[in-house]
Amino acid sequence: MQARPLEGIRVVDYSHFLAGPYVGRCLAALGAEVIKVERPGSGDAGRQHATVLDDEQSGYFLQLNMGKRGVSVNMRDARGKAFMQRLCDSADVFVENYRPGALNKLGLGYDELSARNPKLVYCSISAYGHTGPDAHRAGFGLIAEAKSGIMQMIGNPGEPPPLMRISLGDMYTGIHAVAAINAALLGRVKSGRGQHIDMALYDTLVSMHEYAVQCYTMQGIVPEQTGHDMPTSTLYGVFRAADGDLVIAAQVDGAWKRFAALIEAHGGPAGFGTDARFHTLAGRNTNRLDILSVVQPWVAGRPVAQVLDLLDGIDVPCAKVQRIDEVLADPQIVARGMVVEQEHPRYGKLRLPNLPFRFSDCDTTIREVAPDLGQHNAEVAQSLGFGAAEIDAMQTDGVLYSKVRP
Repeated sequence: MQARPLEGIRVVDYSHFLAGPYVGRCLAALGAEVIKVERPGSGDAGRQHATVLDDEQSGYFLQLNMGKRGVSVNMRDARGKAFMQRLCDSADVFVENYRPGALNKLGLGYDELSARNPKLVYCSISAYGHTGPDAHRAGFGLIAEAKSGIMQMIGNPGEPPPLMRISLGDMYTGIHAVAAINAALLGRVKSGRGQHIDMALYDTLVSMHEYAVQCYTMQGIVPEQTGHDMPTSTLYGVFRAADGDLVIAAQVDGAWKRFAALIEAHGGPAGFGTDARFHTLAGRNTNRLDILSVVQPWVAGRPVAQVLDLLDGIDVPCAKVQRIDEVLADPQIVARGMVVEQEHPRYGKLRLPNLPFRFSDCDTTIREVAPDLGQHNAEVAQSLGFGAAEIDAMQTDGVLYSKVRP
């Protein structure tokens, strides 16, 4: 087995909630030493977000911060600022997701840190980025989803769009940041210098549009809500069966012809499988309502398992709409190792989503649990050259903060 790709890279994760911590988790899985820096007292606000296990940890925090070392520093004390400067001087990467300009007040902005450490790759994540008329505005993934045009296209016509229930903007921006950081590290090999990476949630979601922008710029069409299927890709959508929901993707000519013939052979109207009106995508889109009037009741009259079995038999892509308990028990997910198990000293066995990285010659599964607040203060300080007396004094004075546990 090879060493993980980023071993030897030190990352300072000065972020909170989701997008930034997700970047740190990914870099840790790839082998980087990731040092999570938190404020004294409450730490990352994500510690108190959803599925709170005690006064310091939540499932949310445990998932996003596994594999990291944790320090908690009082930046209002001159010794805390000196600690952070020395830590950033030793770093290859700095990740933050505060509003533009906020870290300048702490002496942790790009200009100051890069002047001290020209090789530093500094990644900022914010709602709107560091330029443009909205750069100063606060925002979350929800705001970017609404502004990006994505939210306007989902849901049933005439109804308010639903919440997507996953943090699409944060996670997608986070993995783009991982890619950009790795590219900057590679570029540093030649240039000898780091650079500032400016990632915006709004930018990232706009970049996701694979057809809506072209629809408008090339045809003047604004995509609208379509409910459970796509009028431009008949047949492609969600269908209700007798005991649950499933999705069918029979929008390609060959798959459609097999699907239509199957329906006719299993109780559908005569001639449905050979109707030439439906043999091209344009024809299916034009006659979409006629197709749905047959497919919807055909699916509704059968249990999900039967429909899936029939469609699998003719190689038409399909899947049950699964609950999360079904996902975790799915043999494919189990076989791919997409649920990581960790032993936590207080909570026992934890089962959390794994990352989708798969390398032929190294294992990127993180076994180390997320750190307690300030858990690694002393060892990180020692790695920076602070003496034992200095470390003891900073801990006693709360400059290096940790929550004492019985």
